[in-house]
Amino acid sequence: MRRIKLVIAYDGTNYCGWQKQPNAITVEEVINKKLTKLLGENIEVIGSSRTDSGVHALGNVAVFDTETRIPAEKISYALNQRLPEDIIIQSSSEVPLDFHPRYHKSCKTYEYKISNREFLLPTMRLYYHHVYKKLDIEKMQEAANYLIGKHDFKSFSAMRTQVQSTVRTIYSLDVIQEGDELILRVRGDGFLYNMVRIIAGTLIKVGMGTMKPERIAEVLQSTERVKVGPNAPANGLTLVNIEFKN
Repeated sequence: MRRIKLVIAYDGTNYCGWQKQPNAITVEEVINKKLTKLLGENIEVIGSSRTDSGVHALGNVAVFDTETRIPAEKISYALNQRLPEDIIIQSSSEVPLDFHPRYHKSCKTYEYKISNREFLLPTMRLYYHHVYKKLDIEKMQEAANYLIGKHDFKSFSAMRTQVQSTVRTIYSLDVIQEGDELILRVRGDGFLYNMVRIIAGTLIKVGMGTMKPERIAEVLQSTERVKVGPNAPANGLTLVNIEFKN
């Protein structure tokens, strides 16, 4: 038995997220079906990050166990020939059998993209959240700085989050301006359900002037979801990469 690691990129537009569901097409389901057919075994991949419906990825990670003799690095080539064009395997490699992408210590990087112009360009509609009102970048970064570090992020998670602990560590959170485009880049040891989208929605409120930057500290202490901004739309979010620590 061998364990193979896949680094996966996908356009999430046409999928109901990563995780397999009974009545919807998901990225995990498509990969399972194509791998099963390719290898002649019943394959069930284990993903590191369960991205939501409409969220994109450049470097999600999944593993699966197999008896195949195909060289690990060749599996990506064979699988890409069978996958739809909106899913691609960036690489495939063999890892120890005890490697588990969900429980292994890691650092995840997400980016949330915002088009901050009067009218949204058609080519950006699937990958950017459009905000026509001019955003104050300095205030957004000031607010973002309050979130860096180890905190209880209960107020920045969806109501139905069911985890043992809502404490997470954010290593960096940068508000980057490139012309009339903004990128919110966040790196952390893990994220709660909808956490990055709620952070984005909250920073947008700050940028629009409807919330003061210092309110972020109060919101963190309150642990009340109702005191922060709304979920920013899923299409602006991309899982950039996952770095695993030794």
